[in-house]
Amino acid sequence: MQLTLRVWRQAGPAARGAFQTLQANEVSEHMSFLEMLDVVNEELLARGEEPIAFDHDCREGICGTCALMINGIPHGPQRATTTCQLHMRSFRDGDAITIEPWRAGAFPVLRDLVVDRSAFDRIIAAGGFVSAPTGSAQDANTILVSKEQADQAMDSAACIGCGACVAACPNGSAMLFTAAKVAHLAILPQGQPERQRRVLAMVRQMDAEEFGGCTLFAECEAACPKEISVENIARLNRDLLRATLADRGRIAAESGSG
Repeated sequence: MQLTLRVWRQAGPAARGAFQTLQANEVSEHMSFLEMLDVVNEELLARGEEPIAFDHDCREGICGTCALMINGIPHGPQRATTTCQLHMRSFRDGDAITIEPWRAGAFPVLRDLVVDRSAFDRIIAAGGFVSAPTGSAQDANTILVSKEQADQAMDSAACIGCGACVAACPNGSAMLFTAAKVAHLAILPQGQPERQRRVLAMVRQMDAEEFGGCTLFAECEAACPKEISVENIARLNRDLLRATLADRGRIAAESGSG
């Protein structure tokens, strides 16, 4: 296959970026998309030119690192697929492919196709964990978890934090990511002691990172490589309302007692 690539090139966060047109020659349909970029980079290096910077790690659809916008679609045209799992047989000989980084205010471009997604890390650090003592390994089976709860929690925990939901959202919202991280702990009994504090802290941090607001456009669910459901957003909104009312009641009670 012979392909024409329009690749976003940007030397650094403060640099002005632009598209560069490159040719990808002798591309096998059996290559993954990232393997194709590897071949293009080898050709660039052989010519003494700067290779394309892009994120990657596991190349098994697990880590969420391979964040690319391909022809305007997060991770490319194949549903429920990460960029590293996308194969070149999804394209045709002679195709022109536009490759961009995630486009979101909360994800500044570091270089070429690499963006800073540390905002996600700060949302997790705000409350995406269980700190209440739940026993050691041998105590795991003493807390009963129904199969329905376990399945729902696992479905939410499948989120790999790639940021496709943010890139796909017209508002640049991180609501699906945050909701998935809140939900998988809120569903389980181990997550109950900190449930209200968790949702308040994580949503506050999400807002502080200046992600856009959620209008339930649902493009996030369509773009998610792990098919995380927007039902998680509804669950988060319910928890957030309860936690906000309880927090206001606590503050009012403390003010009255003072």
